[in-house]
Amino acid sequence: MNADPVLSLSRVSFSYSPDRPPALRDVSLDVSAGAITAILGPNGGGKTTLLHVLLGWLAPSSGTLLVAGRPPTAYTRREMSRLVGLVPQHEHVPFDFTLLDYVLLGRAPYLAPLALPGPGDRQAATAALAAVGLTAGHDRPVTALSGGERQLAMIARALAQNPRILLLDEPTSHLDLGNRQAVQQVLRRLVAAGLAIVFTTHDPQLAEALAHQAVLLRHGNLLAAGPAKTIFTTEWLSATYGIPVRVVASGDHRLIVS
Repeated sequence: MNADPVLSLSRVSFSYSPDRPPALRDVSLDVSAGAITAILGPNGGGKTTLLHVLLGWLAPSSGTLLVAGRPPTAYTRREMSRLVGLVPQHEHVPFDFTLLDYVLLGRAPYLAPLALPGPGDRQAATAALAAVGLTAGHDRPVTALSGGERQLAMIARALAQNPRILLLDEPTSHLDLGNRQAVQQVLRRLVAAGLAIVFTTHDPQLAEALAHQAVLLRHGNLLAAGPAKTIFTTEWLSATYGIPVRVVASGDHRLIVS
């Protein structure tokens, strides 16, 4: 694991407007390459807001954010898109893109305005599809993909950006067990290759299965952050969700029961 964080927040707060309570309060966090960080909490806890701050879409009301050692304002939008990729929770595809053409959208940060993708871009998109296990049927329309395949396609599109940091918003929330497992396996391979991965989830069992470190949010407040093994406890998870939660050891894993 790289000792130098690729993302670093120090006492970050964010408010959508002066007359509303802060959506984030005094959040500090370091994210390193080769590690998976789970942002965990109930709906409305501030998870997606924190993800958008990390992406540079939202500027902190106070505190500092560093991306690869520099503030987001030090980068152009194109440069930030080469550093950080996003996999959203939902996406409406307005056109009948083929799978390959959809993933080629991830090459936009490397193309001049109005330029068409070249052979190198197609090679990068094909490699991204292979990385997520979509090695056949590149001419299929995205609208015809299954839910699991579409989630993998969104990950591939982000990978086509060749980012150092991959952010995912609730990456398995609408998937069945088989497709959840497929996405988890892809994320493990990517982090083993050196990416920094941050994902949001309201599912502590998914976070326990994947994360090296965890961030617990409730009502925008940072309750705890640190190594997942020390964070996933009965006490911390009960405080995060506001209900009794039990953490039961089962071999090398823990079962989380509410």
